[in-house]
Amino acid sequence: MKCYDFDLFVIGAGSGGVRAARMASERGMRVAVAEVSRLGGTCVNVGCIPKKLFAYAAQFAEAFQQARGYGWRLAEVAFNWSTLRDNTDAEIERLTSVYRALLVNSGCQLIEGRATITGAHMVSVGARNWSAERIVIATGGWPFVPDVPGREHAITSNDIFSLEHFPKRAVIVGGGYIALELAGIAAGLGTRTRLVYRGELFLRGFDEDIRRITAEEMSKRGVLLNFGCGICAIEKQADGCLLVTFSDGSRELTDCVLYATGRLPNVAGLGLENTSVRQQANGAIVVNEHLQTHEPSIYAIGDVIDRTQLTPVALSEGMQLVRHLLGEEGPRVDYELIPSAVFSQPAIATVGLTEAQARLRYCDVVVYKSSFRALKQTLAGGNERTFMKLLVDHASDRVVGAHMVGSDAAEIIQGIAIALRAGATKRVFDTTLGVHPTSAEEFVTLRKPSNEPFITTDP
Repeated sequence: MKCYDFDLFVIGAGSGGVRAARMASERGMRVAVAEVSRLGGTCVNVGCIPKKLFAYAAQFAEAFQQARGYGWRLAEVAFNWSTLRDNTDAEIERLTSVYRALLVNSGCQLIEGRATITGAHMVSVGARNWSAERIVIATGGWPFVPDVPGREHAITSNDIFSLEHFPKRAVIVGGGYIALELAGIAAGLGTRTRLVYRGELFLRGFDEDIRRITAEEMSKRGVLLNFGCGICAIEKQADGCLLVTFSDGSRELTDCVLYATGRLPNVAGLGLENTSVRQQANGAIVVNEHLQTHEPSIYAIGDVIDRTQLTPVALSEGMQLVRHLLGEEGPRVDYELIPSAVFSQPAIATVGLTEAQARLRYCDVVVYKSSFRALKQTLAGGNERTFMKLLVDHASDRVVGAHMVGSDAAEIIQGIAIALRAGATKRVFDTTLGVHPTSAEEFVTLRKPSNEPFITTDP
């Protein structure tokens, strides 16, 4: 029997890596965790947490304006960027210290530095080599910026939370949830914001109605939307601003170009060439149902395997992996019915199938929709529309998809996700009493199927 320095060596101290390391250590395994940056990974440092805090900040300008309709008279309102930035950074530092304490208190050895896999059971960090019976790769993802002339002048979502000055003008490139969230944040903080996306409509893969209504609502909030368009070049001017040339030939001066064009698996310099680990074309690590790579001693979890890039998924994969390594019984991660949210302005939340997916899977799909102005908007004089949609398999009466655009969408869909996981039928929704007056009650009062034809713009 070989003797190793560790039973488990985890590379990456993000959500999934920390969860796997803690669980393994608490169950008696000798565990090491290597991290080159701040603990907590993308979510804590440049993802979920700062984005949500910034999204809160972006909502205040509208809230101050709406307050007048409720009788409030406010003195001069001014936004201080450095206060938001520094307070957010302080919260991130607090969270990273919590992560550190959780790891150390669980018995893990924390190794700070860049880890490189040098063999099936060997990892080097700096000048030190470590042996491990098993290795877990949990290195997450890294922003992708296309090869455009002047790309060195652009920033990514990793950079926006620590800018010295927040831009007065910004061009954001991308059509995924990160692009939408950052566009909403920028516009809410007073930036003249243009969102550029090469496709016909952003949020590809989301329900078609959600995509269309979100575009309408974002336009109402002043975000300039350019679809079917890209950037050809970025040129820095003498005064520090950027001259952007678009694919349609137009040009625009801006203070900031931010690429939110996806995140690729973070595998550069990891040493995978020293192993039998296989990768997909985009670098994602290939794993089996046990999250094991083609190198039997090496496993991978989280964004680096590019299945579903969500923090709760990485956490679940970490727990599944440890149970498997210890021979414990337990459920595998179920990638169906995963609820998700886009903290855009307005917010989006969804669980289950889109209408297009439902029609491919079921012979007869009944669609229920509702669009209305929420009660809060009435005195405030706002024109924001809340949209809700349920998809039902007619044969079984089971609800197979729920989608929402509007305030508190994520909070509402989280509860509905439980119902869908439990196999709730439309009859269950219909016989559930609503909480009145709320927007959420609309989900249990939808009675009339939509007769609108389904049209898709997906290629």
